[in-house]
Amino acid sequence: MAQNPREIRRRIRSVRSTAQITKALEMVSAAKLRRVQSAVQNARPYLAKMQEMLAGVFASARYVKHPLLQSRPVKRTGYLIITADTGRAGPYNAQVIRRALEEFRHKDKSAFTIFAVGRKGRDFFRRLHYPIAAEVTGLPDAPEYRSVAELAEQVVKAYGDAQFDELYFIYNEFINPVIQRPIVKRVLPLEDLGAADPAGVGGFSADRTQPTRVEYLYEPDAESVLSALLPRYAETLVYQAVLDAKASEHAARMTAMGNATENAKEMISDLTLSLNRARQAAITTQIVEVVSGAQALE
Repeated sequence: MAQNPREIRRRIRSVRSTAQITKALEMVSAAKLRRVQSAVQNARPYLAKMQEMLAGVFASARYVKHPLLQSRPVKRTGYLIITADTGRAGPYNAQVIRRALEEFRHKDKSAFTIFAVGRKGRDFFRRLHYPIAAEVTGLPDAPEYRSVAELAEQVVKAYGDAQFDELYFIYNEFINPVIQRPIVKRVLPLEDLGAADPAGVGGFSADRTQPTRVEYLYEPDAESVLSALLPRYAETLVYQAVLDAKASEHAARMTAMGNATENAKEMISDLTLSLNRARQAAITTQIVEVVSGAQALE
């Protein structure tokens, strides 16, 4: 570390300026996180109600054979990988990319295709010449459905056209503002529509222990309603994953900038101590010189 007081002061000013920037970025990320959390909360009722509707229609039309419901031999896999457009978010992008590479480790490049959301992931996989079927970059901080509607529609259509046989999401799941966990989630084919009897599909008997089935009439028919709802439901799952990933991104950046601010404060403290020592050493040297000069004149 430099012992020149002027150099130390210059470094203190530089670190203090950096700390002000990282503190501002931390506060901005906290505000963005609150907005995205609100968007996630607002989207959940819509997704829950759609799940209820699908469960009810599926119960009346289990004979329907829709491409999104049918499992088939897996020859090719689709991956929707969600990263950020920028850095300064700690391990956020790295852990998603690392998780994806674990999935690709034993697969030939012809056995999968990638739908990339975010520049970091897109650029990384493009450099490695991985197959990228579609990409979306420049998403707003709190994405609306129309921001990802085209990609979601393309992903669902590609599965329906048998361009791949299963679809996985790879992204950071938002646990809380401190913890974001990279996950791999199998989304297509949809296999759990009839697994539960959600509220609104079946009621409850008088003792509230046994569900009672309510029969509905569908116009034109249950099969047509299910065929219309299934693609929209799959597209909504894409949107929900993007919202979840955005919340994780802002939380990771808020944490990273908070840590950077604390590190800058520690550096300023260390530099201030070094400055005081350098000043003390300079004063001591001057005193010694004065005393030595006075003694030489005696």
